[in-house]
Amino acid sequence: MRIALFIPCFIDQLYPKVGISVVRVLERLGHEVDFPEDQTCCGQPAFNSGHWDLARDTACSFLDAFAGAEAIVAPSGSCTAMVRNYYGELFRGHVREAEAAALAERSWEFGDFLHRKLGLTDVGARFPGKVTWHDACHGLRELGIREGPRKLLGAVRGLSFVEMQPSDECCGFGGTFSAKFPEISCRMGEAKARAIEESGAEYVASGDSSCLMQIAGILARRGSSAKIIHLAEILAST
Repeated sequence: MRIALFIPCFIDQLYPKVGISVVRVLERLGHEVDFPEDQTCCGQPAFNSGHWDLARDTACSFLDAFAGAEAIVAPSGSCTAMVRNYYGELFRGHVREAEAAALAERSWEFGDFLHRKLGLTDVGARFPGKVTWHDACHGLRELGIREGPRKLLGAVRGLSFVEMQPSDECCGFGGTFSAKFPEISCRMGEAKARAIEESGAEYVASGDSSCLMQIAGILARRGSSAKIIHLAEILAST
C-alpha cells in the first residue's frame, strides 16, 4: 500500500523521532510511505477555540495536501479524531463537504491502522522494558482505540506490559485546556503520574505525543524515574 504520512505539529517541532519511527515500521512491513511536503496543521487548535473560519482554511490546505492518498496515517489520536470526526461538521454545506468526508474515511491513527486496517499484532519489534499504557482521550473516546495498542505491545519481544490503575483517566493536557486552566490541568497530571509510578513501569507509552509531553513534565517535577515513549518508537525497535 502507498501510505501518506501526516506529521502533526507537536511531532514536527518536538518529537521528530516519532515520525521517523512510523516510517521505519511501515517500510519494514513492505509499504511505500509518502510525505506530502505541503502539509501543515489539521486545524484542530483553531476549531477547538471557536475560530471555525480559520480552521476551515487550514483544513482546506490539508485536503489539498492529501488529495488522492490511498491511506493517510498519523501518529496522533488527537489529530486523526479531528479529521475523522469533525471535518464533516466543519465542512457541512461547504463546496468541499463530500471531499472532506471521503478523506476522513481514509485517515487512520498509526496503531489503529496497524491493528484494525492491516489486521496486525506482531510487527517484528523487540523492546526490553516494563511498559504501561496511557489511554489518551481522543484515541479512546473519539476513535474507540483500546485493545489494539495493548495487543501490539503484547507481541513485542522482551516487553513486560503492566496496566496502570486507572489507565483511562485524562492526563490534563487537552490542548488549549491546559493553557486556560493550568491549575486543574496540573492536578490531573499529578494523578496520572501517581498511577504510572504505582504501576512500577519503567516507561509510559501512548499514541499522542501531546499527552506524553504533559506527563513528562509532571514526572520530571516529581523526580520520577519513569520515562515517556510513543507506541511507534517501541514498535520501531528491533
